Amino acid sequence: AATAPGKKITARLKRTLPVRGPQAPTLSELMRWYCLNTNTHGCRRIVVSRGRLRRLLWIALTLSAVGLILWQCAELLMNYYSASVSVTVQFQKLPFPAVTICNINPYKYSAMKEYLYELDKETKKALETFYGFSEGKSKVRRSVDDWNSTGSDFFEQIPLLKVEDFSRTATELHSGQKRKIEGSVFHKDSSIVNSGDSNDIIGFQLCDANNSSDCALYTFSSGVNAIQEWYKLHYMNIMAQIPLEIKEKLSYSAEDLLLTCFFDGLSCDKRHFTRFHHPLHGNCYTFNSGESGTILSTSTGGSEYGLQVVLYIDEADYNPFLVTSTGAKIMVHDQNEYPFIEDIGTEIETAAATSIGMHFTQSRKLSKPYSDCTETGADIPVDNLYNKSYSLQICLHSCFQKAMVESCGCAQYAQPLPAGAEYCNYKKNPNWMYCYYRLHEKFVKEQLGCQQICKDACSFKEWALTTSIAQWPSVVSEDWMLRVLSWDKGQKLNKKLNKTDLANLMVFYKDLNERFISENPANTLVILLSNFGGQLGLWMSCSVVCVIEIVEVFFIDSLSIVLRHQWQRAKKWWSGRQQGRAAQASDVERQGHENPACIDEDLPTFTTALRLPLPQDSPLPRTPPPNYSTLRLETAFTEQLPDTLELGQH
Repeated sequence: AATAPGKKITARLKRTLPVRGPQAPTLSELMRWYCLNTNTHGCRRIVVSRGRLRRLLWIALTLSAVGLILWQCAELLMNYYSASVSVTVQFQKLPFPAVTICNINPYKYSAMKEYLYELDKETKKALETFYGFSEGKSKVRRSVDDWNSTGSDFFEQIPLLKVEDFSRTATELHSGQKRKIEGSVFHKDSSIVNSGDSNDIIGFQLCDANNSSDCALYTFSSGVNAIQEWYKLHYMNIMAQIPLEIKEKLSYSAEDLLLTCFFDGLSCDKRHFTRFHHPLHGNCYTFNSGESGTILSTSTGGSEYGLQVVLYIDEADYNPFLVTSTGAKIMVHDQNEYPFIEDIGTEIETAAATSIGMHFTQSRKLSKPYSDCTETGADIPVDNLYNKSYSLQICLHSCFQKAMVESCGCAQYAQPLPAGAEYCNYKKNPNWMYCYYRLHEKFVKEQLGCQQICKDACSFKEWALTTSIAQWPSVVSEDWMLRVLSWDKGQKLNKKLNKTDLANLMVFYKDLNERFISENPANTLVILLSNFGGQLGLWMSCSVVCVIEIVEVFFIDSLSIVLRHQWQRAKKWWSGRQQGRAAQASDVERQGHENPACIDEDLPTFTTALRLPLPQDSPLPRTPPPNYSTLRLETAFTEQLPDTLELGQH
């Protein structure tokens, strides 16, 4: 009786005090306990507020604050992977870039005529048929080396065609025969004015060698473009069959191209130039290539302290069908960069002085996760065919060449050879033209996947060029200058120079300002955490402890309650299953034996009697009610002894 009040107080306290998180029987009880004990004021106001309207108001405010926090934190995470750009300008002695110079005409036409005899003849026939262009018979005879012995057959298979108003019939320009057009038509517009009737369309048809019905007609609105494209197509086929050693001899030597050279006020010569052979531009020469291990530099800006060269162009020996402009192409690039003259080269004119001022800029971008660039190109699944440092152009050209070898069985002439491949030509690959055009069409439409695979380089060097042109030589100095240059080169030229054969080039730093553009992370981890804390404190009056509390309640405690309920449910299910198995076992045991407890012939004992099965449909045995008459003591003797009688009376 003394402990009863204490027990009542303890029970009352248990009913009054809230349970702790993991001890809550349900999730709703856990949420109620959290709202009463959390450091965030909004959640507590939801529970303690009286009145439905006020409680709904606090629920709306709390949910709005949570939504704003999530939105602001998402913005912070997105800004965390952004980068800020910084520009640094330095004034110092700068390394001079590599300068690659190529003649626009790749090979001397006088040396190439014997290889291009059949092609030039077919081109002149087409010009005479369509434009009435006539020229005297060429005195050049075919060489003993029959480089294009099968060329005429392919010229007949792929002739120039005149299509009238996109009809399905065309006329061959050299023979006048009619031809039915099969397949699709690809029209390549041009800004050049047509030379003939506006309804006349010039082009050529390419067909699959394995399926003559699979054809494509390529047409041009300008006859000039059509003839040049057709000529280049056959020209590449012929050049692919000529060995590299012979092509280097057919192109221009350093002595042929360079007349004078000055750098940083000092004289230079061909020893400062490195030759490399470009498939489309022949022999090109790179000044300050760095192959010798030394890279020249300059400590003063201005045209007098840069590179000054006078080039001999030799316009009279140009191929009239391959190139239509006169001059040279140059490119300023890093020593480890491949010069893509055909893509980004700068043309310089003859009879003019071209001054090119440079500004040097180094750029560096952050790699993943800030941008999708590559450091060295090692993560790009494309082999570098140029043996130079990675660039986007190298990746694209290498990717196309790889697809060309895989699809067409040979390599395109304008790009380096992959290992184990050879250049396309009619003799071994009669289907390469059609395959090349189809593949190039997919490449332009970004269907080959090269544009998706290739990435920009994270770091690169760039020289911004400013070009100015002046007439050169002047009228008053033309006579004596040409005489002196002719005298200097007279032993090799054997003729008087003309100013249209010369080009003056100057490449120099306008100033020695080196700009370095770099990307830096806009946010660090410390700034990110500080911004998170500011958002939590502004909208929820919450701190790091509050965040830990949320993690504990909503993840750890909630998970423990759910698991506990699942465990109890599983235990209940397992107990029911065990009882069911026991009942089934007893049924089987009862059906197998009439008296399973008494197997032997001995009389049943008390223990074995308890194991006897009950008969079906019989009530459970119960303890019978006591027979009160049996409680009376009956003596076994008829007469009672006197001493016991006295005891009974007491």
